Amino acid sequence: MSSRDHDGGRAPNPLPLPLILVVVSFFVLMAFETGQTLHDQHTLTELLQAQQASVDQGVKLRQQLQTLAGKTAELAAAGDAGAKSVVEQMKAQGITLGIAKK
Repeated sequence: MSSRDHDGGRAPNPLPLPLILVVVSFFVLMAFETGQTLHDQHTLTELLQAQQASVDQGVKLRQQLQTLAGKTAELAAAGDAGAKSVVEQMKAQGITLGIAKK
């Protein structure tokens, strides 16, 4: 008896069709997910760059406000009545002023 007699005359299939389909589907899914991740990363990078100008303006404004508040606190410490009033109103609102550094 030959090997053809045992399996009905067909050569053995090394990989069954369902297994091949699962592997191919997995690789297609991974390729799609990788592409989607790269697209999302590019979109997030663009959004970050678009917001950078606003962030820079906010930092600049904050520095200006800190300088103004510090000078107001210095004036209040020197006895200026208007500055003392501003400092008291800010303290009532929970805002503390530091003296500006030179």
